[in-house]
Amino acid sequence: MSALKIKKGATSHSAYNLRPNFSDVIERHTLAVLVENEPGVLARVIGLFSGRGYNIDSLTVAEVDQTGHLSRITIVTSGTPQVIEQIKAQLGRIVPVHDVHDLTVEGKSVERELAMFKVAGKGDHRVEALRLADIFRASVVDSTLESFIFEITGAPEKIDAFADLMRPLGLTEVARTGVAALSRGD
Repeated sequence: MSALKIKKGATSHSAYNLRPNFSDVIERHTLAVLVENEPGVLARVIGLFSGRGYNIDSLTVAEVDQTGHLSRITIVTSGTPQVIEQIKAQLGRIVPVHDVHDLTVEGKSVERELAMFKVAGKGDHRVEALRLADIFRASVVDSTLESFIFEITGAPEKIDAFADLMRPLGLTEVARTGVAALSRGD
């Protein structure tokens, strides 16, 4: 007797659903987490990520309500939809967490980042660096005879594009703040 040669998910007439109900596509998500502003909360949130092997691409934290003693943690992370849902559920179970919002899923949001770039170069490289900075609306915040420090704000993609163009011109150092994000509308 020969084995049946049925391809996984090949037919809709099967009594069994052989198609997976999950996606293995890695997605980038921006999470906004409202927490109590008290010692150890950030460590607990970060511990959740590191303990389960999740990566944080960007992290910003600031107090947003002095009277209510609340801080906002903005986390950019990547994972499958199931991993992102698991992260949100686990964040919601941490006691000092008040609210968890997935800005990527909940609608349109605005993301901005601040970065500083040190570019060392002479001659044509300096001129080209200044020209590109003008196009990207980057400001010169420090200048010596050998280098510039540029300050730029914008979407993370804009920051990445600026860095890519500055590398061949003598990019030596980069400092980035991480993503700050708010949902649009009400």
